[in-house]
Amino acid sequence: MIMQIFNQLSQALASNPAIALLASFVWGMLSVLLSPCHLASIPMIVGYLDGQKDLTTKKALKLSAFFTLGILAMMAIIGLITGLLGKMLGDVGNWTEPVMGVIFLIMAFFIADILKMPSFLSGKVGDKRGKGVWGALSLGFLIGIALGPCSFAFMAPILGIVFAAAGAQLAFALSLVLAYIIGHCLVIILAGTFGGAVQSYLKWTSASPGTRIVRWICGALIFAAGVYLILKRYI
Repeated sequence: MIMQIFNQLSQALASNPAIALLASFVWGMLSVLLSPCHLASIPMIVGYLDGQKDLTTKKALKLSAFFTLGILAMMAIIGLITGLLGKMLGDVGNWTEPVMGVIFLIMAFFIADILKMPSFLSGKVGDKRGKGVWGALSLGFLIGIALGPCSFAFMAPILGIVFAAAGAQLAFALSLVLAYIIGHCLVIILAGTFGGAVQSYLKWTSASPGTRIVRWICGALIFAAGVYLILKRYI
């Protein structure tokens, strides 16, 4: 199924610019929905938001956006470093997946509220007003280490067109990357915002039974993603 979508995407990217931009945007969304690694970012941000005090839809949108910004920042750093080292973009070796799998397992206990989340992730450090921005950004930055290599694998068809067109059609090449990024980020932001909106509508607090159930579910999903990353090479 994924290969069929991949082939159709390649054909769409070779079509006219409008179709190529739409295909890049859709592929950005599918890069989250079709990847177990990226899917883990959704329960991660939803569980994080459920632990926030005085959560509103506006605050959920802001924190989801900063969480995504942290992921993108780390992806950019990984791409830059691997590019400067003369490697394929995002190729940091196989050692990152089991290491990040262990981190995912630990994060699962934080999200499920079994362990107390460190202050730099909870948003208490450098955030005296309790808005959680720095925590969301730090969390995204940390998760981006695991998602970076996986992201560049999904970006391969986009990057192929981008590098080929960069010389003669720089604006178009950059637009393809931007369309992919928007599609990729939109899924995560919408998931976090929707989860926050539901919590706000139901008037749940961080101590409400419903919130705790959601965090347990999110923790279980993140734990499963961690196990997947650790065992991926053996599957």
